[in-house]
Amino acid sequence: MRYAHIEKGIFKERPNRFVAKVEIHGKEHTVHVKNTGRCRELLIPGAAVLMEYHPDAKLQGRKTEYSLVGVYKGKLLINMDSQAPNAAAKEWLETGGFWRAEGEKPEHIRREVTYGQSRFDLAFTLKGRPAFMEVKGVTLEQDGVALFPDAPTERGVKHLEELIRAVEDGFLAYALFVIQMKGVRQFRPNEEMHRAFGEALRKARDCGVKVLAFDCDVKENGFSLDKAVECDF
Repeated sequence: MRYAHIEKGIFKERPNRFVAKVEIHGKEHTVHVKNTGRCRELLIPGAAVLMEYHPDAKLQGRKTEYSLVGVYKGKLLINMDSQAPNAAAKEWLETGGFWRAEGEKPEHIRREVTYGQSRFDLAFTLKGRPAFMEVKGVTLEQDGVALFPDAPTERGVKHLEELIRAVEDGFLAYALFVIQMKGVRQFRPNEEMHRAFGEALRKARDCGVKVLAFDCDVKENGFSLDKAVECDF
């Protein structure tokens, strides 16, 4: 997953969850934040951030010329674009994904597929069987542990319940947590933030939903899924 135009800046403040004030080339700009999560441990005044520049913003009817997509947490670069994990996961599936080592490759990959009362991020076939995959981007890290969510997510619980129903109906089902950084050793549900999500994730796993977590090779101009991370829950 790659960005065409990246600019560096210094984070100043976040008036609301949609926009931030960022100093770019010595001038303060209002930029769109491509993540509606809290991100309080990341968006700290003075933090170095990355923006995607939109040279045709006016033609697109955009209110801002920049979108905040990355942040440095000390020396650690974290992509925080909440739309990017789906694109990166699709690219990963197209190259074989988790099954490449087994000589398998997902086929007929599609995005945003409706099932029941939900719309899953990805659908594909594997060994002739239909499959659904829900993708969650992870930006919260504490002491080498990646945590999701960083805010309560009833929508996330609903998606897990729909994945369980898909398994009951004979589909393969996957919950993929895309950890948008390197340097983590484990993934866990953030039960201090939303206990119901952790309970739903365990239920989904026990009902046959495959839970996967992968870190990412993050560059300033994009990222790709890299190594599997242990799931501890």
